[in-house]
Amino acid sequence: MGLVRTVGVRDGGAALPRGFWAAVRVWLEKPQVANRRLCGAAIEAEGTVALGEGGEESPRFAAVRGSEEQGKRVASAGAAELGLLWREVCTQLSPRHGHLPPPLTPWAGPDPRAELRAVLRTLLPRASPAGPPAPPVKELAVQDVYNGTVTFLPLEKNSEGKYEIKKCNIYQIQLVYIKDEEWSVSVVAPFPEDWFSDGIAYPKLAWLGNELLSKVAKWSVEQKPSEFKSTLSLISVAKYSKVYQDLKGKYKEMVKVWPEVTDPEKFVYEDVAIASYLLESTIMPGDTHLFPDTDWLIGNHSDELTPWIPVIAARSSYSCCYFVLPCCFFDFYGKYSRRQSKKTQYREYLDFVAQVGFVCGFNVEEDCLRIPSTKRVSLIGKNRTYPPTEHALINKQIAQYISNRQTCAVVLCDRKVACNHKDHSDVCKEVDSELPENETETAGTIWMPGFQPREKVEQIRNCASLPRDFVDDVVLSVANLLLNAAPQKSCYDMHDGNANTWNQGESLSLKEVAEHLNKETLKRLKSEYGGLQTLLKNNHQVFEVLNGRVHIRDWRKEKPSRKTKPEVKRRLSSEAFKTRLCWFFIHHPDGCSLPSESCPYAHGTEELRQSQKIKKKKHIQ
Repeated sequence: MGLVRTVGVRDGGAALPRGFWAAVRVWLEKPQVANRRLCGAAIEAEGTVALGEGGEESPRFAAVRGSEEQGKRVASAGAAELGLLWREVCTQLSPRHGHLPPPLTPWAGPDPRAELRAVLRTLLPRASPAGPPAPPVKELAVQDVYNGTVTFLPLEKNSEGKYEIKKCNIYQIQLVYIKDEEWSVSVVAPFPEDWFSDGIAYPKLAWLGNELLSKVAKWSVEQKPSEFKSTLSLISVAKYSKVYQDLKGKYKEMVKVWPEVTDPEKFVYEDVAIASYLLESTIMPGDTHLFPDTDWLIGNHSDELTPWIPVIAARSSYSCCYFVLPCCFFDFYGKYSRRQSKKTQYREYLDFVAQVGFVCGFNVEEDCLRIPSTKRVSLIGKNRTYPPTEHALINKQIAQYISNRQTCAVVLCDRKVACNHKDHSDVCKEVDSELPENETETAGTIWMPGFQPREKVEQIRNCASLPRDFVDDVVLSVANLLLNAAPQKSCYDMHDGNANTWNQGESLSLKEVAEHLNKETLKRLKSEYGGLQTLLKNNHQVFEVLNGRVHIRDWRKEKPSRKTKPEVKRRLSSEAFKTRLCWFFIHHPDGCSLPSESCPYAHGTEELRQSQKIKKKKHIQ
């Protein structure tokens, strides 16, 4: 009784036991990666505690500090609360068996004064569609490194406002060495028959034994050091979650009436998440700043302007701050060129944008946002590294840096700029070169004379704006080429009990297809991004392009998506049903491979439905 489940772990990379504690840290700080009904956890305080002789709680209480990511936000009140809680815990648990009920591994090593590590956290439930989120839950996690255990003690307030242990929901995760490379990880609960589950902060024991234990075992032997900081490391997760839920509720109706063809859940909620982050970052707009009365400059996927955001902020006023979320890779003068091979392109570009901030005199901080995007690392400049009296000197330094970037020289920032960021230690070297006199004079007006911003109305060059007649001719020519190529491929099928042979044609490489098109057609296609391949992929009803080869699509082989589509995508699919004519019904010598009732396209004009999709509005200057 009490043992929920045990899983074996093979450690071929010598990751254990250190990897186990790293996995525990993930569960402590980011429980939402395993329990999707939580939006996070706030580490209130943590520190070392000790057991005295005979299991009595020791009066010695170590200094409590926050975690590395959150230490700055843990006040002395957190240390006092943790100390008080530890004393209460020790009085509520029996001193026998190392304070813990069997079959939990007791808190005791060879030294009865062995130290433990206590972490006080608050679990933050996610809001449900039916109503507001459940109340937060406090939990005290006690790590016993010597015995390889972490014990979770859920806490509830009694009528007197004091915390009591919810004993029925105590559980312990154990790491045990077996032999050679073999280890085991277990979940143990002393009172399984009394276990309470609300499905949110208190999941079922079966979930702990199956889902959580499997993830902890997997994380324990994974050795994947991240290039980035932890998510939401610079702000309060609890306050962020509250703001996010409020804004999400306020703007959720936008998802239902989204007029674009893009996924509203991604774009609406991504902007809500960014707004929540900025509001929680103590952004208090006011009118105390100069030029142009701006507190913050915000670059959300700002493309060509991304490296300019710190520059504009630095030159706007001494008190102007900036937030930038880099996406596409641009330098001051055009596309960013890679200079290192040991880093990913994304990591290298982030380091470059951070370096620009340091050159501009900012203490640059990095954080990961909780948004549905692979490009979710933000760079924030709030504090300056120089006094206001050196503003002119920094401006000159910025102009020099930009000028040297334009000539593709690696320029390091002025020695007067103090740096303490590990990735930018090489930036703090003296730059001896000076700007030419004419460039110094224009540095305050035209920052880069050769800079070419994006056109106000961007030309569409993805083959979508090509004349319909031209596209139809190319599609028909390529299809006939594939159908008439030898040897022909035939697909055998049965419709209404009769044998049906449908010609799928041959597959050809893109190069072979291009060789059969006339020069004028190829010239026109080369002016589009992706050329012939983009046009063929745009016409996915007819073609399938795989590994550089072009095939005629056989709709009988199309498999439905295994993943459930979001409601908005299901709505768009149903709205598009039978709104376009079936190309195969009209042009293929064997007709369509599907019967009319199964084909998403119309077999003749009598089946055509009027499209209900709202077209995207064109931007008018």
